[in-house]
Amino acid sequence: MDETSYPRLICRLPRLRRNALAVTERCHNSGLSVAVVVKGANGQREIAECVAECGCDQIASSRLSQLERLRDLGLPTMLIRVPMLSETARLVRCCDYSLQSELRVIDRIEQECARQNRTHGIILMADLGDLREGWWDREELIAAALHTEKLSHVRLAGVGTNLGCYGAIVPTVEKMEELASIAEEVETLIGRELEIVSGGSSTSFPLVQHGLMPKKINHLRIGEMILVNYDFPQEWGLRDMEFLEEAVFTLQAEVLECRVKPSLPQGRIFVDAFGRKPVFEDHGLQIRALLGIGGLDMGTAMRLIPCDGDVRILGCSSDHMIVECDRMLEPGEILEFDISYSELLLASSAADVTVEYRDG
Repeated sequence: MDETSYPRLICRLPRLRRNALAVTERCHNSGLSVAVVVKGANGQREIAECVAECGCDQIASSRLSQLERLRDLGLPTMLIRVPMLSETARLVRCCDYSLQSELRVIDRIEQECARQNRTHGIILMADLGDLREGWWDREELIAAALHTEKLSHVRLAGVGTNLGCYGAIVPTVEKMEELASIAEEVETLIGRELEIVSGGSSTSFPLVQHGLMPKKINHLRIGEMILVNYDFPQEWGLRDMEFLEEAVFTLQAEVLECRVKPSLPQGRIFVDAFGRKPVFEDHGLQIRALLGIGGLDMGTAMRLIPCDGDVRILGCSSDHMIVECDRMLEPGEILEFDISYSELLLASSAADVTVEYRDG
């Protein structure tokens, strides 16, 4: 590894390990199994191996390419994005479970399982208001469950839901009770207990932490709070989860240029590199630095938190981040930032961002 390569993500494996242990132990003590979602760090093997040692029940991702690389870890694999019809053959080869919301896809999976002499567990998704994947009509979901139960190779493993990812709907006791009611109706009709009733992602964990999760919910799909623990303290304002480590990942970027410049662009404003028409305020002259990282590497810089209190983020173009400084910086100086889940998703997948793992 080139020790001078920037931008760079530093991953502190001991912090990651402590988060994975804390989450899985609390879920297990409350009767829930855990699929650890590793897509947030591009499904990198070092991450998956670390969390696999911490007692999680499945390794999950939204990308088959990541699960194909991790198949040999020995844990069941779960695809958490409903699969494309065109990828069902790959799905059956590398996944033990998947989330599903279309009968046509389920029937194709049945055909692929028969062809490959495999079985596959599916979780039927109920849309409880977030308006992403899943059946909106409860009776249609029940009918899909009865249809799936009759198949020979596909196994109806359970039902689940997603909340908070698109519609920003908060997982509540009432939403979880609605999912529990669906599960109970399905169980009554098929005459057996479902293996999995999956109550969502990291945003559902506070119900576990506060002892409010209905007992019927027995599974969560958790990534963000293990990988970065950014949303709970920074955006939700939750202060009762001190057992979770922050700054599992730190982003390092190199200073390219530092000069005193006006705060207000000079000339007629049109649109920026991303097609947006920005609005600026005139704060006079500023010390401004350019860093060698941009939207191509992480999408946006505005949820980064500078570790240096003398630095404030102004924005980014596709290849540069622009910061305001209280002191002059030198070209080659390295600045560090705490990173959010959304920025980690992109940075960990970017070809020009080096990832360094520290186990000290």
